[in-house]
Amino acid sequence: MVNITTPIKAEARDLNFFYSNGNQALKSINMPLYEKKITALIGPSGCGKSTFLRCFNRMHDLYPGNKYQGQIVMHPDNTNILEAGVDPIEVRMRISMVFQKPNPFPKTIYENVAYGLRVRDEKNKRTLDDKVEEALKGAALWNEVKDRLQDLAFNLSGGQQQRLCIARALATDPEIMLFDEPTSALDPIATANIEELMSELKEKLTILVVTHNMQQAARVSDYTAYMYLGELMEYGDTNQIFTRPTRKETEDYITGKFG
Repeated sequence: MVNITTPIKAEARDLNFFYSNGNQALKSINMPLYEKKITALIGPSGCGKSTFLRCFNRMHDLYPGNKYQGQIVMHPDNTNILEAGVDPIEVRMRISMVFQKPNPFPKTIYENVAYGLRVRDEKNKRTLDDKVEEALKGAALWNEVKDRLQDLAFNLSGGQQQRLCIARALATDPEIMLFDEPTSALDPIATANIEELMSELKEKLTILVVTHNMQQAARVSDYTAYMYLGELMEYGDTNQIFTRPTRKETEDYITGKFG
């Protein structure tokens, strides 16, 4: 069972999503994200996991014709981040995202991390230096790059580039971080590093992660949501979902009979 004493950081309320071609990708999803916990989204390809994830930082706004219905409410301020008057840029400062493949900008390591701060019009060099160092430390990358901050980010290994993207996301002090299959392009050692990092990050923020890797979901998450065909089929404590799912569909997926 879900621990009702843990505060809720954000929640989807009757959330529907339609792509510009009219295809309904999400159907009446109601789901909380608990504060300073990791929630994993699992389910077969095309079930709506990434679509749901991207609603949280309004990524779908970048393509005309996409449409949200319902709410995603942030706590404690009770802001519905899908309301028309809410600036998507501000939403993306509060809710940052790390993608499947590392996507550093064609800039230096330093400028990659400072990017979001510069968007916020931060010009004080001391502040920028401090925040860049803090973010790189938060992403467990500082010791590897502190003497080469002016190197191009592309010179880093794949695992380092992904941690750089995490540092870039951390620099704006987000309240929630979204991870869209963050280790699918990485080797096992880099994957273990990212998983360990996620466990450390939940000390200070809330995490929602899409993963196709069932073992990863079981290892890193506190809560798990199983999605199928745009619907939330089951949601609960990770241990319970993996050992005593209440729905046969969930059990079939987890045991490999389906999907």
